[in-house]
Amino acid sequence: MTDNIEFTHQQARAFQPQRLSAPRDFMIPKIISDNKDEKPLILEIGAGKGKHALSFALQNPDKHLIAIERTRNKFDAFSRLATLQDLPNLDAIHADAIAWTVHALKPNSVAKIFILYPNPEQHNPNQQWLNMPFFEFLLSRLQVGGEIILATNIQSYMDNAEHQAAKLWCLPNTRYRVPVDSQRTHFEVKYLARQEVCWELSIRKPKWYKTRFDNWQA
Repeated sequence: MTDNIEFTHQQARAFQPQRLSAPRDFMIPKIISDNKDEKPLILEIGAGKGKHALSFALQNPDKHLIAIERTRNKFDAFSRLATLQDLPNLDAIHADAIAWTVHALKPNSVAKIFILYPNPEQHNPNQQWLNMPFFEFLLSRLQVGGEIILATNIQSYMDNAEHQAAKLWCLPNTRYRVPVDSQRTHFEVKYLARQEVCWELSIRKPKWYKTRFDNWQA
């Protein structure tokens, strides 16, 4: 990594991946370690109990999903269901997503990233995904033309994410209302049943996009 690189966004503060240790019991899934590009690689951050991950893997056998959950009880529930369904195109990972991403993923390797109903961090907005310097590193792992899908029921969170995507990260993006019959996650089902508006932001990485980490690998 060099401090002199010309990059596309407006984020001045740089993420420092070299300071992060690998997660406990760290393992790289076979699809990554084999260096095979047979299936597009999809990443889900904050998979919860796995409702979306299991459904996505079942409906998209031509794609390989890596779904990460940090909270132990949620991951255990997810892992049990994943074991029962035995989907060859799904890896359930118990880890902190930031540390795991730094140590496992190669630049320009992920076709799509889902961040569905993250903790809104209303008392600590610096920890919202698009406010963090780490988001630049995450963009470096995304393929050219790849997409990040962010969903939330908190309008202020979505307003900020939309603003940061355009103004800070200089990325093309589109905001949608989630259909009222959508059932991707347990949170989504609950919010829509309460007749709350849920929002989705689609962010794309253009071919000209550059970050500090395009050639950085652990």
